[in-house]
Amino acid sequence: MKEILEYLFNHHTLSKSEAKVIMTEIAQNKFNSTEVTAFVSIFLMRSITLKELEGFREALLQMAVPVLLEANDAIDIVGTGGDGKNTINISTLASFVVAGAGQKVTKHGNYGASTLTGASNVMEELGYPFTNHANRLNEDLDKANICFLHAPYFHPALQSVGTLRKSLGLRTFFNLLGPLVNPAKPQFSVIGVYNLEIARIYQYLLQNDDREFIIVHGLDGYDEISLTQDSKIITKNGEEIFSPKDLGFESIGPEKIMAGETVRESARIFRNILEGGGTYEQNAVVLANAAVALHHTEKFGSYDDCLLMAKESLESKKALKSLELLMN
Repeated sequence: MKEILEYLFNHHTLSKSEAKVIMTEIAQNKFNSTEVTAFVSIFLMRSITLKELEGFREALLQMAVPVLLEANDAIDIVGTGGDGKNTINISTLASFVVAGAGQKVTKHGNYGASTLTGASNVMEELGYPFTNHANRLNEDLDKANICFLHAPYFHPALQSVGTLRKSLGLRTFFNLLGPLVNPAKPQFSVIGVYNLEIARIYQYLLQNDDREFIIVHGLDGYDEISLTQDSKIITKNGEEIFSPKDLGFESIGPEKIMAGETVRESARIFRNILEGGGTYEQNAVVLANAAVALHHTEKFGSYDDCLLMAKESLESKKALKSLELLMN
């Protein structure tokens, strides 16, 4: 590792193959925590390159615990995290709304490293038992239209650096890898990113995949459609900026979509929204992201049609039913 660090400290970057080898060795615990911390810290001081991200991703996917799910047209709605906004768990809430609307969801998530309440924190608090057994996950998909894949159960590298990431409490390149390494390899992905530089790298990387993707970015720094300002949406076919009004909502204040100060409080807010107790702002931001996800699949008509479906899923408690079925 010493040679690698010296090479990187001299302002060099890694090739795809070099990045792949290093990630594999990190997963195999070939380096001590000090060495890995130094390696991760380099990418806090400069942006990751496309080749480095490709290499890290390829290593994680090759080492991943395989899982075969019976859902050929599933979707994942996921953000990088690390935007520092401490919002409610918008992507995960939108996932349940989408599942309630009839679309299969293979949700990939992890504990928060640079935030208090990642998707896994909330799901665990709500009582979901993590698993990497395909039979159980397929049962979840069948009965609830959604399953949850807790990243460390599928990616040994993420498990080995989990404590380090939490102790750093900073956004690292592992935030960027999470949305790219869903072991279920869903046909559709809605991926939220916290800045446009990362959006560009994702776009270059994902356009070579067979699967479909949408990249979303709140222009005031959110890794999702926040409705606090305009949002940029990027697909294989180009990019477009949407205002809150374009998406069917009024602009909302950032303070209106804040998460709780503890995991328990965030989980309470999460369930309250699905139970019909959400505020206008909370509901709006969840519905906008859910509608974009449904529209992305090209199965449910126009965006307006998809927004109506999302509202019906939330208001009729179909989204809540998906959560309750998943917990049983």
